[in-house]
Parts: sequence; C-alpha cells; structure tokens
Amino acid sequence: MRQSPPLTAIFAIPLLLLFLFPSSNAHNITQILAQHPEFSTFNHYLTITHLASEINRRLTITVLAVDNAAMSSLLSKHLSVYTIKNVLSLHVLVDYFGSKKLHQITNGSALTSSMYQATGSAPGSSGYVNVTDLKGGKVGFGAEDDNGNLDAVYVKSVKEIPYNISVLQISQVLTSTEAEAPTPGPGQLNLTAILSKQGCKAFADLLIASGADTTFQENIDGGLTVFCPTDTVINGFMPKYKNLTAPQKISLLLYHGIPVYQSIQMLKSSNGIINTLATDGANKYDFTVQNDGEEVTLKTKVVTAKVTGTLKDEEPLVVYKVDKVLLPRELFKVAPTTKAEAPKAAKEAAAAAPAADSPEGDDVGNQTADNNGASGLDGGRLIMVILSLSVGFLAL
Repeated sequence: MRQSPPLTAIFAIPLLLLFLFPSSNAHNITQILAQHPEFSTFNHYLTITHLASEINRRLTITVLAVDNAAMSSLLSKHLSVYTIKNVLSLHVLVDYFGSKKLHQITNGSALTSSMYQATGSAPGSSGYVNVTDLKGGKVGFGAEDDNGNLDAVYVKSVKEIPYNISVLQISQVLTSTEAEAPTPGPGQLNLTAILSKQGCKAFADLLIASGADTTFQENIDGGLTVFCPTDTVINGFMPKYKNLTAPQKISLLLYHGIPVYQSIQMLKSSNGIINTLATDGANKYDFTVQNDGEEVTLKTKVVTAKVTGTLKDEEPLVVYKVDKVLLPRELFKVAPTTKAEAPKAAKEAAAAAPAADSPEGDDVGNQTADNNGASGLDGGRLIMVILSLSVGFLAL
C-alpha cells in the first residue's frame, strides 16, 4: 500500500515555491525604461544623477518620464548635471498615481510632493507638482513655482505596479525656475559651512583647526557620510578632547566620517561593521551600525550613539546629527568595573562571549548569520535541502 508522504516533504513544496517565486515588490526603474527606447535619454540621466538608485529604494512612487525629444529640449539649455538632477527629481512624485487615479483626484486637482521637495533641495514649496484633471479627458502637470501653468499633459501609462511604482509619460519637461537655477557640484559644497549652519558649528571649528576638514572635503565626490555631534555635545566633550595629541584629535574627527554615501534607508538595511575615514591598516577605527525599528545606533565598544536627525541628504553627501561623540576603542578605554559590579559584569560578559570579539577572519555576514541562529544555513544550502525533500516527496 502506498504510504502517505512525510509532513516535511508536504511543507517543503510551498517553501520551494516561495524561493522560486518571491513575493518581493522590488522594482528597477532602469530595467523598466530599458524596454522602451524612446526613453533612453531620460533613463541615462536618471542613472548618472543617481536618481535611479534612489527611486529603486523607495516605495509608493510615480515617475513622470519624458521621451528623447523632450529631453533634447532640456539638454539644449546646457545645464550642469547637478542642475539636471534637480529638474529630473521634480519628475519623481513621492506618491502613487496610476492612470485610473489621475481621473479620480478629489476636487479634480492635487498638489503633491516630488523628490526635489522631499530631499530638502527645493527652496520653499517649489518642489511640489500640481496634478489637475482637465476637460476632454486630459490631465495636466505643472511645477508649483510656474505661476499655475500646466505645461505638460499625460500621454500614456508605461508601467504600473500598484501601489509600489507607476511610470507615466508626460508630454514635456516640467518648467521650474528654482529647479533650473545653477546648482553647485559636490566638490563645490563647503562641508564646514553646511555644518555651521545646521547646529554643528563647534564640530566644524574642530575640523578646520585640526586640518581634518581637507580629508572630509576630498571625499565628497566619491561619496561621504558624516556623523555630527551637536554643539552642546561637543562643548561637554572639550575637556577630554584637549587631552588628546594632535594626531589623536585628527583620528577622532575622521572617525565621524565614512567614505561612502549611506542614506538613512541604507543605514537601516546594512547592520554591521563599517570602516571610517580614520581606518588605516591595523588601526581599524570601525564601529557597528545597528537599528531597532526606526532608531539607528552606532556602537564603538566604548560608547553607543543614536542618529537623531538628518541635516543634509543630497547624494553623494549626507550629514546626520548624533547625540554623542563617537569614541574609538583605539583611543579610549572602557572605565574599569568596580568590585561590586564585577560579578554582574562577568555574568553578562560570559553570556555575550559567543557573539563578541569574534576571530579576525570572521566577516560581517558570518556574524549576522550567527546572531540570527536560523540564518546559519546560507541560501544555497537551504534551497538544496528543500529540493532534496521535494525530490523525496515526488519519489514516494
């Protein structure tokens, strides 16, 4: 008599299907537009301005694409690539507008924020876009700072993944005086001036006095993330800072920068050890990024600091505010444990021992897998296990 299949084999089948047909809502704007040659120029500039990567990281978004002829009109103005980025970011709405929704707008008109507004690059409300349902089935689009003009109209839907991403073609580039204003390139951005205006003047002054500002400035073009302690935090730390040697001061300040652009979404999804501008061979000067829900913390093994706000986010530069000075273990020691605290500290250390002070050869991925327990099976081996179970089931 034929035996009933084991429960493990029964459950293996749906698990296998999940691997073969993932339910992820991830989208790739470059691949979407690549299927339509008429948008090749628009697609190209989304890539070189890094807007494509930002679009791919976001959910609930609408891209107002223009064809090659419309892009030629924009390029004839000979704007810098940084200004073109502002213009194109005006065409990325941080809300979902499918073709049906365009004709179902409450009161027939909506003012929606674009990525130009959301990133803080737009002065005032110039980063908002007016979407209006017009007579004859037409839908008009216009920048808020264009005196109410609806320069562009809806042409067709290119791709819709409800309520994730919608790509709509409009007739021409949106006109905006503010977006087309000359924009300095990243190399022209003065980091210490930005910090001084955003409540980090004390930190900026230390960068200038030590000469560390040059290293920060030189790294902007390639991508730079800065963690800035506020003026109050720096003022309270100054007695300890003054006891450091000149090289130690520079290392401490460089420890507050990482030579890569990390948006807040990227920080939340990349828990693990990160090198800094102070990293130099054996002198690791690294720290661990960890998040709990919406809270991002930076752990140096000497102190744990929280990211409390974003002061500037314009790829390739992002500046975050932190509530403590980041103290590297290469310069600062943890205060010795008192006798009364020793038993408790020893117990906690023993419990944490397997996860702490891992061998030099261990990488971040292995540490994360160990901490997650079940993650010890990598994707390849897990799929092989499921396939084996499935074959066994089919053979019964």
